[in-house]
Amino acid sequence: MDDAGMVLRVQRQLRVVRGQLVFALPKGGKRRVVPLTSGVLRAIREHMRLFPPVEVTLPWKDPEGDPVTVRLLATGDGGRLYTGDLFHKVVWLGAFREAGLIYRKRADGMHALRHFYASVLLSQGVSIKELAEYLGHSDPGFTLRTYTHLVPSSHERARQAIDAVFGPQIYDTARPQ
Repeated sequence: MDDAGMVLRVQRQLRVVRGQLVFALPKGGKRRVVPLTSGVLRAIREHMRLFPPVEVTLPWKDPEGDPVTVRLLATGDGGRLYTGDLFHKVVWLGAFREAGLIYRKRADGMHALRHFYASVLLSQGVSIKELAEYLGHSDPGFTLRTYTHLVPSSHERARQAIDAVFGPQIYDTARPQ
């Protein structure tokens, strides 16, 4: 996390290789930078105050890989590490139970948050190319094919773009041209 640049640097993920947790490159094998808002940064700082990051050492990429030590923001009690599946079962579904909500498979999963993020960015005019970078997609065409149904109609934005260049012309019919 880079407070000054207001970005999150996605550097690694936890993976299970031959039954052992390792650090590996993020989804798609691509590191990336994701913009953050000041509100999200405040929430992260508050989380860090309540739950200080835990230093964790794991091998890189393979159980026999070189050890890498980093501070993780999201761990369980006593620094417990969660794979995606375990996080889903323990933390995510636990939050639904605690809140008294009914969990609907597919619609309420962690992956749905990724789609929500994409839809919010697209609705605010973020380009497919930028969204592809934030999501770690190597091909913006894949992002477009996946999220094209979320791209809002651009008729009004197209009109505004043309008006910004040419401006609405007001003709005075009383004066000869």
